[in-house]
Amino acid sequence: MSEIEEICIRIKELTESVVKRNLAEGIMLSGGLDTSILAAVASKYTRLKAFTCAFQGAPAPDVEHSTLIATKLNLPHYIHYFIDEELYEAARSVIKILKVFDPMEVRNSATVYIGLKFAKANGVKSVMTGDALDELMAGYPWLFKYTDIDRALRNMWEVMCFSSIPMGKALGIEVKTPYLDPEFKQFAMNLNIKYKIKEEKGQMWGKWIMRKAFEDILPPEIAWRRKDPIEVGSGATILPSFFSRKIRDDEFEEKRKKYLETDRVTIRDKEQLFYYEIYREEVGIPHPVNPEGKICPQCNSNVPENMNFCRICGAYPV
Repeated sequence: MSEIEEICIRIKELTESVVKRNLAEGIMLSGGLDTSILAAVASKYTRLKAFTCAFQGAPAPDVEHSTLIATKLNLPHYIHYFIDEELYEAARSVIKILKVFDPMEVRNSATVYIGLKFAKANGVKSVMTGDALDELMAGYPWLFKYTDIDRALRNMWEVMCFSSIPMGKALGIEVKTPYLDPEFKQFAMNLNIKYKIKEEKGQMWGKWIMRKAFEDILPPEIAWRRKDPIEVGSGATILPSFFSRKIRDDEFEEKRKKYLETDRVTIRDKEQLFYYEIYREEVGIPHPVNPEGKICPQCNSNVPENMNFCRICGAYPV
């Protein structure tokens, strides 16, 4: 038996163990590798309900892929198509809970918030999410450009956090995160990077060893699906164009100048303006808790010394 085969067997055994310890009534199913692995393993032990959310009228590849895996596993599959007003409402809740106005964070988390709310409305008290596999197993394509990927991963591990957990608490639904189970987390952190990022059929893949371990269980469209952010899979990427139409150019320029002068906050685009005004109302004007620490030049919030982006406003690099 080859070394890769031995690792794949170990990963399957470990994943089964941590999923059994973190079983839930439902799963937030995107149809990506991370949640599909969890669904495939958990469905052997419980009657799992799958939940998928997508922006109505927008291209949303998560629907196609989640339907594929839910059908294969014979899971009850609930799909919710949300409209812009529901997304705006969710964005307000997300900003209030997470205390951020970074457009990408709000956009991604609003979809998750809607999904958690949808699951709860369908009688589910606990859900599994695929949080942390991308961080632990180098799933993000932008990592490929680093010469020292191990260092980039270690830096990410020190600051990684997942919005589903505080949002679940706010909504009164328990969020289970099997990949954050200490046993899996330790294994993944100690695994050699050569098994995480590898070329296959002329293409570089993150989470390569997870794909190999479960390619005999998952459809190839799932096992070798490219990594898409939540906003892409759910169709929420069309939000910037919505705000572009919703806010007039002269209104944007006027408010951008106002907030730069009064709050010393740099507003980058219309979508961020919309989120910042909610943040300002719900949280207040951003300011450093520690004036001596590292400070974001765009919003004056503190930034951890080992982070090169601002979690509050999304400024990069800092």
